[in-house]
Amino acid sequence: MNTSKLTPKTFSWNSMGLIGRTIVVLLLMYFFVVLALGFYWSAEPAPFSVRENQTEKLVGAEPVVGTASAAALIRVAETLLDKPGGYLSNDIAPPGLYLDNIQNWEFGVLVQVRDFSLAFRQNFSRSQSQSVEDPDLVLVEPKFSSPNDRWMLPASESEYRRAINSMTSYMSRIADPQVQDAQFYARSDNLSRWLVNVESRLGSLSQKLSASVGQAQENTDSAGDRGAQQSTDVPEQRIVKTPYTQIDDVFYEARGATWALMHFLRAVEIDFDSVLRDKNALVSVRQIIRELEASQRTVFSPFILNGGGFGLFANHSLVMANYVSRANAAIIDLRELLNQG
Repeated sequence: MNTSKLTPKTFSWNSMGLIGRTIVVLLLMYFFVVLALGFYWSAEPAPFSVRENQTEKLVGAEPVVGTASAAALIRVAETLLDKPGGYLSNDIAPPGLYLDNIQNWEFGVLVQVRDFSLAFRQNFSRSQSQSVEDPDLVLVEPKFSSPNDRWMLPASESEYRRAINSMTSYMSRIADPQVQDAQFYARSDNLSRWLVNVESRLGSLSQKLSASVGQAQENTDSAGDRGAQQSTDVPEQRIVKTPYTQIDDVFYEARGATWALMHFLRAVEIDFDSVLRDKNALVSVRQIIRELEASQRTVFSPFILNGGGFGLFANHSLVMANYVSRANAAIIDLRELLNQG
């Protein structure tokens, strides 16, 4: 009987063979390429000049009322599709698959794009409630409302690209003095209606950002109306807290929303100049833009921290909530100015 011990085989690079070594090298290369692309694609796009963008989009045509806002909407939507890595919210492979921060940034931008395109369709392009909707804007708003995570049949990008093309057609028509069936009405009531949606969006974001540390809230859902009713009873007090896993998602959604809104308000400052001056509200718009610009300051921390309100570590969500709530308060004041006779 052979009692000699079997010597275990030792693993070495040379024992893998040419095919095995090639596979390992390719996997390592893939890992580092995906990692590098992930860092590059996660960078938030820089702001752009609304006035310069208006000139570029008009391609030699003279600016008229409405072209700054239309051009800003087009550029913001194009940024979603053409930034490094393209549109990532519907990616099914790395690195786009795991880049949830920039995906939430995209969603924040997209919500503002949808609201602004709806304002074009329902308010800016119509002289009164009984007037006919613009044929281009009828296509723009539903295309931007397509699901944000569809990757085929049709992909989200293709739907948003069609919306951009229709918006470009509308902008060209209002800039053409020979075309009279396309209009942009810069009126205080039109602007006020859009700001109602903006106020609601920022209010929601501010609440979710502030709830990063958890807080007790009184139930004020029906406050101010004795006859108010709601579907189900709720406690008089409740604890509101954004789940820990969603804190960075809400933060970057707010970053995207304020980035887009900052450009739209700069365009509004141009197109509604006479209305804002007449209401002595131009300075209010500029103050809102300042608050939104402050929300875009560089985040130097590699992680979104969730320290206590007065704790040792920073709480980035509360800082962002401060800028969002200040902008929202200024929008409320602006609407009051616009609604005054």
